[in-house]
Amino acid sequence: MSLLETLKQTPGALVACDDDPVAVFELMCSKGWSDGLPVIPPTAERVERMLAYCDRDLDKPVLNIPPRFGAATPVRIAANAVMAGCKPEHFPLVLLALEALADEQYNLYGTQATTHPCTPMLIFNGPAAKEAGLNAGQNAMGNYFRANAVIGRAVRLALVNIGAAIPGTGDMATTGTPAKFTFCVAENEEQSPWDPLHVELGLPRESSAVTVIAAEGPHNVNDHESLNAEGILTMVAGTMTITGSNNPYYPGQPLLAFGPEHAATVANDGMSKADVRQWLFEHATLPLSRFSKDTIERRFRRKLAAQYADAPLDAPVRMFAKPEDLMIIVTGGAGKHSQYVPTFGNTRAATRVLKRADGTLAKSLHDFKRN
Repeated sequence: MSLLETLKQTPGALVACDDDPVAVFELMCSKGWSDGLPVIPPTAERVERMLAYCDRDLDKPVLNIPPRFGAATPVRIAANAVMAGCKPEHFPLVLLALEALADEQYNLYGTQATTHPCTPMLIFNGPAAKEAGLNAGQNAMGNYFRANAVIGRAVRLALVNIGAAIPGTGDMATTGTPAKFTFCVAENEEQSPWDPLHVELGLPRESSAVTVIAAEGPHNVNDHESLNAEGILTMVAGTMTITGSNNPYYPGQPLLAFGPEHAATVANDGMSKADVRQWLFEHATLPLSRFSKDTIERRFRRKLAAQYADAPLDAPVRMFAKPEDLMIIVTGGAGKHSQYVPTFGNTRAATRVLKRADGTLAKSLHDFKRN
């Protein structure tokens, strides 16, 4: 039985609409199925084409997405991928990202429902990122590049439409962030002087993977003047040391995304990623006195009493709990800029490697294509 025939037998699965882009957009907005931008109508035929790159049981949920805990089956996810503008070959990466979000340590319920302006940031590594057309160079965190835009958007639409992370009811973000439309990057492995993230995490270099973090929007690190590692890291530390971040309070994993030029300068001074983490752990600090009196009393003295109950006001407050908590990637193109990405805090990054349904490593996105 075809997908269309199946849907015809499922009450409420099909909605009639005039075949006009404006009419479709009006319907999607009226139903709350859009992110506020136009979408591709998820007809049964288009969803079926998307599912041609899915080698798993189409009715078995990949995860249950909070706060509604809706069953995210490949069919439902594929409908959102169509709406987002994905190509069928993008679909394995959308599924992979959602699998990673299901990891308990990511805390999807908390990050979906919080007042904090966080959203899943998807960081792709390995050959599948390049095969999908993900941009890791100029404007890597920005607009224009289809794969980055639509893969991240598909994940976001699934979180809203399947998980009911609807502003004001399920998603309680006070102000939100434009990164909630999409936040999807690839690491610029070719221009990185260090091992890429997935290799650091113990995965084979030839594998493809995604790492998800509950991210704020990126904070720019502009440094056109420094000629050595210490200078650049001093500027990074200055950008990281902010009182309004969640990271001083929770054992989270903020991200430092070096631009290739900054990374090259730091590495040319003989510094490894571990050296960078240790340097910033020691130098990216604020004195306790920089926080408000109420924050010092209620947050540091009480909730973090083991460390700060009797600490003097000049005691250093670190921006991450342990050196290894700082995540580091290289992404972007020419220019002396890097990005610091704070996180929700009460969450940990989750990584998944791209595998076929039989558990073997996928060598290509075409490995998922059904016969």
